[in-house]
Amino acid sequence: MSKRRKFLKNTLVSSIAISSFPISAFNIIHKPNLENEIIGHGDFTYRIEREWGNLDPTKTPVNNCHEMVMDAKKRLILLTDHPKNNIIIYDKAGKLLSSWTLNFKGAHGLTLHNEGDEEFLFITDVSSGTVVKTDLKGRIIMTVPNPRENGVYNTCDAYRPTETAIGPNGDIYIADGYGSQFILQYDMKGNPIRKFGGDSFLQKDKFKQVHGVTIDNRDKNNPTLLCTGRIKNMFKRFSLEGEYIEDIYIPGAFLSRAVIDGDNLYSGVCFGMTKSNYNMQKNLGFITILNKENRVVSNPGGTAPSYHNGHLQTIYQEKAIFKHCHDVCIDDDKNLYVCQWNADKVYPYKLHRL
Repeated sequence: MSKRRKFLKNTLVSSIAISSFPISAFNIIHKPNLENEIIGHGDFTYRIEREWGNLDPTKTPVNNCHEMVMDAKKRLILLTDHPKNNIIIYDKAGKLLSSWTLNFKGAHGLTLHNEGDEEFLFITDVSSGTVVKTDLKGRIIMTVPNPRENGVYNTCDAYRPTETAIGPNGDIYIADGYGSQFILQYDMKGNPIRKFGGDSFLQKDKFKQVHGVTIDNRDKNNPTLLCTGRIKNMFKRFSLEGEYIEDIYIPGAFLSRAVIDGDNLYSGVCFGMTKSNYNMQKNLGFITILNKENRVVSNPGGTAPSYHNGHLQTIYQEKAIFKHCHDVCIDDDKNLYVCQWNADKVYPYKLHRL
């Protein structure tokens, strides 16, 4: 065989071999722009990628990035209150996959519920007092009745729902965090069951800004509700029937919703405080992480947790990384995605777990 024919044969074989590889194998791998600084404490430390979620604001704008969930396909679903795109869907590298809108100007709470063969979203809009169930493409499946329409509330009661949680039997729990401070319980078809809570700073079974509600299923035999008492710096635990159980006090942290991942509880801290002012202060957000004993183990962006005689000491913002952390999402690699409110229209940050 001549040298030329041998060269052509080898070239052909090489070309066939190359063509057998998926095109994705030759794509340039995205290298995240990580900051050198490490934040967090103990086993929960991170490096920040601020540009992870950045998109073209002329095409895919945001006002406030309120909440985020990850679906079964590992897609990250972001809820914003920009009426052009209430939902923005990313992959884990920050690539835009799709977006859609319900034209909600106050889109605030986002819950993902897996019904076995399909996943659904529950979305609250504080502006219109609306709670809807949608599929992942934005088709409305159900609208949960306004409590003023079915006699649960009086006509003069305020209703501005901030969050939902879905119980093991499909019951829908709605936190009226900017309204009358009740948790409203409905069955899966939207029929009212009960309400509990209400507005009080002193009574343990009532709330001041019940901003979030979450199913805590870490005890598989005894799932409970974790409800945010933001102004009280705590989560309040209730049974699924609305019976008060306990408080989890996190001094210094004006909390968003509880997010359960494995044995741990994560929450965005939307407002902090200073040592001279114990009220809600702007631009002092951070993240707090609790273990299965509900002890704080890390505060990315905040001061290290400290316990004296079994009591958690007040936590403050330590580094001016976040303004107002409204939610945190955890992926399967234990990286965090941080959504912020009132933060100059920033897209979500990614915190890479070390």
